[in-house]
Amino acid sequence: MVDILHQVGVAAPLGDVYRAVATPEGVAGWWSIDTTGKAEVGGQLAVRFGADGGFDLEIIELDPAGRVRWRVVGGPDEWIGTEVNWRFDQRGTYTNVDFTHAGWREPSELMHECSTKWAIFLMSLKELVETGRGRPAPDDVQIGDGH
Repeated sequence: MVDILHQVGVAAPLGDVYRAVATPEGVAGWWSIDTTGKAEVGGQLAVRFGADGGFDLEIIELDPAGRVRWRVVGGPDEWIGTEVNWRFDQRGTYTNVDFTHAGWREPSELMHECSTKWAIFLMSLKELVETGRGRPAPDDVQIGDGH
């Protein structure tokens, strides 16, 4: 198994960062404007990207002290069964965000592209929490043909 790993510091309280990841409204502010669902363990988030499809994420952990975990249950075959894990750690005026997209079967071309896009969306999360405005899809930075 192979994992995507990223870390970013956000100049904001942990609670603000947590809400941006733990709620559909928060996720819509940095990942995709077309995000729906319920912020509860056992619930699902539906994150859509127009004609490019999207993802269905089962919420498996919500801990306001610093952790969110999703299991991918719908989307591209390579994503199914992977987990997206978030850890937040307040350090002074910054909240460190440790991000892992775990359980890829192999380092495929899609995984390489997703690693870059996750980094872009993490910067969008940082912008959202720090300034009140992120760059969710469809206004995200494009890195290739339609992505």
